[in-house]
Amino acid sequence: MVDTPESVSADILIVEDDAQVRAMLRKMLEVAGFRVREATNGKDAMKSWKALRPDLVITDVLMPEMDGFEVITTLRKLDPQSKIIAITGGGAAKLTNLLPAAKHLGASRTLEKPFERDELLKQVRELLQRTA
Repeated sequence: MVDTPESVSADILIVEDDAQVRAMLRKMLEVAGFRVREATNGKDAMKSWKALRPDLVITDVLMPEMDGFEVITTLRKLDPQSKIIAITGGGAAKLTNLLPAAKHLGASRTLEKPFERDELLKQVRELLQRTA
């Protein structure tokens, strides 16, 4: 997939407690032309969201402090139009019901780790095009 310049104006907030995953997501998105901010947990994410009002939030489900479920429900209360992608690998127990639960709580889309760069970018672009 060819990266296109129309994505340059979008701000994305990544909420992920794993530094390696966060760095990988940042690189994927920045190479595609998106502006990226990071938060290591849900509490930090809410502070960043209120200050930045990003176009899209990508949140892990399993995190300390404030998990992705809380991030999703809080964002839905603050802005029902928020665009949210929930991601998870299911944790050590490989829980299979986390992504359907995230979708039920209000995630716009879900992705199971590990996922391909093209799938992530496809999901991001489709969600952002809804406002264009």
